[in-house]
Amino acid sequence: MLEIVSFVLGPVQTNAYLIADSESGEAAVIDPAWDGERILRAAQARGWRIAHLWYTHAHFDHIGGAAAIADALNPLPIVALHAADYPLWKVRGGASLFGIPLEDVGPEPTVELFHGQQFHLGKITLEVRHTPGHTPGHCVFYCAEAAVCFCGDLIFAGSVGRTDLPGGSWEQLKQSIFTQIFTLPDSTRLLPGHGPETTVGEEKRYNPFVSVL
Repeated sequence: MLEIVSFVLGPVQTNAYLIADSESGEAAVIDPAWDGERILRAAQARGWRIAHLWYTHAHFDHIGGAAAIADALNPLPIVALHAADYPLWKVRGGASLFGIPLEDVGPEPTVELFHGQQFHLGKITLEVRHTPGHTPGHCVFYCAEAAVCFCGDLIFAGSVGRTDLPGGSWEQLKQSIFTQIFTLPDSTRLLPGHGPETTVGEEKRYNPFVSVL
């Protein structure tokens, strides 16, 4: 079974998700936003082993806790990011543009995300979907078995991700939502990078930016 522990961390209240296969205890952190020590403690309290850091995208508020997590692990976790967001990672996720000090963004990504890629946590499978628009390399992680999609800053409850930052595109964002989110079952839980969770069906009906019903 996929277990999920959520956190709200950092200067812009970013959601980070610690997920694990309950049987094996193998765990991943999706968007280690900030305060990596808190995420580590939660994993240790449950007897989980963090083996992966997966980034929906490389903005500073989604990677700021990676260094603290990686520094405490041996061996280092697998770090996964889409290649199109690597330049953003190289400039510390644009933290300086917002006046946020971020000295260490953790280990260099070692796995390039691509559309249709599959990751495994124990017996749990998650699918990578490339969803540009907020950033060129933005991806979401979908687990059909658990009916949940970790959607980063692509779509929120009643809102959508910004497209006015470097690399953003409103047309790409809409296309990503329509083709990669709204094609999922309506009951699928959407766990976003900010704010409360929602469902595909709720956003199809009521999201003022992209509703289709």
